[in-house]
Amino acid sequence: MRLSLLSPLDALIAPPPRPDRVDFLATQAFAHRGLHSKTVLENSRTAFQAAIERGLGIELDIQPASGGEPFVFHDSVLDRLTDQTGRVVARTAAELSQIKLKGMDETIPSLAEVLQMVAGRVPILIEIKTSATSPSLVGSLAMSVRREIEGYRGRVGVMSFNPHVGAWFAEHAPRVTRGLVVTEEKDGRGFGRIKGRLVRHIALWRAKPFFLAYDIRDLPSGFAASQRKRGLKLLTWTVRTAEQERTALECADEIIFEQVDARG
Repeated sequence: MRLSLLSPLDALIAPPPRPDRVDFLATQAFAHRGLHSKTVLENSRTAFQAAIERGLGIELDIQPASGGEPFVFHDSVLDRLTDQTGRVVARTAAELSQIKLKGMDETIPSLAEVLQMVAGRVPILIEIKTSATSPSLVGSLAMSVRREIEGYRGRVGVMSFNPHVGAWFAEHAPRVTRGLVVTEEKDGRGFGRIKGRLVRHIALWRAKPFFLAYDIRDLPSGFAASQRKRGLKLLTWTVRTAEQERTALECADEIIFEQVDARG
């Protein structure tokens, strides 16, 4: 089957959103895990405050505590970013709240704390980190995030590499702006490339996203361009160089960046 024949299915199964649902995604760059540096750790309150002061959107990551409470932390283990070891999910919310980020005088923040701190001043992209396919496991984490953003008055979107996360929000919280994170890194050549594109279409149909967050290393991409053309907003990560920024400006609606600030 020619992959171009899948485009009508994209429109039927995963229709684009109303523009007003996603316009906020293209009004400012997003600081990847906050505006961090060698001395300010990623996903820290200080990194988020720096982004707010620059009028930048914030992209952050979610890992669950043992009770399912969402904490703002990228890795599934504590080792790289703290002086503790072991899996994040093995610690209670109370324990995580006491663990200091490496080299900083602040602890791992909960999603609730970050939302309260941002208070709608800039948009937030919440990346839910999970490889689970079990509906109960995915649903538990997605529900915990939904509970925190319910009633939040700021602009917020949720996204994940895992299409089951988007599927949960499409079914249970359709008013929440949802996205699919995409990379073509493992495609390879020949049949691998064809298979990769088919997998992306299937993920799209499953997640029914309003936007894509695409690996900058894969742009320009025929798949990304076709989805953007039919109305999905296209963000790209992680922009770190001037050359990548130029590519992003040609191919995407907005950037998720480190180092390079597209707004000067």
